[in-house]
Amino acid sequence: MITIETLCLRVGNVTVADVEHWIDVAWLRPEGEPGHYVFHDIDVARARLIVELTTDLGIGNDGMPLVLSLLDQLYDARRQMMRLRAALERPQADDVRARVRALLGDLPK
Repeated sequence: MITIETLCLRVGNVTVADVEHWIDVAWLRPEGEPGHYVFHDIDVARARLIVELTTDLGIGNDGMPLVLSLLDQLYDARRQMMRLRAALERPQADDVRARVRALLGDLPK
């Protein structure tokens, strides 16, 4: 867990005011209260993503909520697919595995 100042240093080219704005508009959701925020590695990664989206791709304040929402949905779908894959890789009765494969389509083994 790190402070807002450490987050700014790790991300680079970002000010405390920038991060506080991102928190105010719910682009970042750290733990803690204003003035006492605590950030995790996932927050650092998201802050880097926000910087990349704004500087490299030119996503503005109006478009950022949509882009972040779509990315969050994509990552959630990926997590769900990984859980499904893990469940399918567990020992199952042949008939159960066959029924699941039939419902999902032919998946590679």
